[in-house]
Amino acid sequence: MINQQAHKAKLAAPSRPGIYSRGSDTVDAILRAALHVLIEEGASAFTLRRIASECGLKVGNVSRHFPRKEMLVQVLLDELLSPSEGEVRNYLRDTGMAADESLAIVIGGSLDEIQTKKMTHLFTELWAMANHNEFVAERVEMVYHFTHRLIASYVAEINPALSPTDVEMVSVYISATIEGSTVIAGYGRPWAGMMPQVKAMAIKQLVNLAKTITPEEIKALSS
Repeated sequence: MINQQAHKAKLAAPSRPGIYSRGSDTVDAILRAALHVLIEEGASAFTLRRIASECGLKVGNVSRHFPRKEMLVQVLLDELLSPSEGEVRNYLRDTGMAADESLAIVIGGSLDEIQTKKMTHLFTELWAMANHNEFVAERVEMVYHFTHRLIASYVAEINPALSPTDVEMVSVYISATIEGSTVIAGYGRPWAGMMPQVKAMAIKQLVNLAKTITPEEIKALSS
């Protein structure tokens, strides 16, 4: 079992597999096939043999680049996080938007992604894999840490009266509200048709919460 300090360090500086050569036709074909299998067929079908079949290669050709399927998960998630947190912040700042507007963009953009088949299916299947695979669980957690840190940076800027602990609590609530929408209003889910209204309400209420909640209110709620 990884201790908490080592786990945090691992999340802060993840290593790439280093075996594959990104950009080669073969690797690109493997990654496309892996993503297709995971989204269309689910975690139970996500094997090197099935991925090899999907891209018309022998299993040995796939395992030469990715000896374990977990490496494919790592690369797929790394590519979702191709821009760094700082790059995202700098891009939004360069547009001249205030912190509350930037937070609204992050919330709205995250909910837009949830409406796509790719993101709804990808993350529900990764959650299923994460329940039984510590490596996958760590990689999925990295994605959530990325979004969470981005949200927290804007909450701290919007509401400087909040302590770091308060910022963390508000940011966890915002992150949980966004991600919780996947299972009920994501692509193909029961209330997917209501997502535009859900998105509008989430942006309005969550940004307002970040602006107006006080340390005293958080303390009262905690007690």
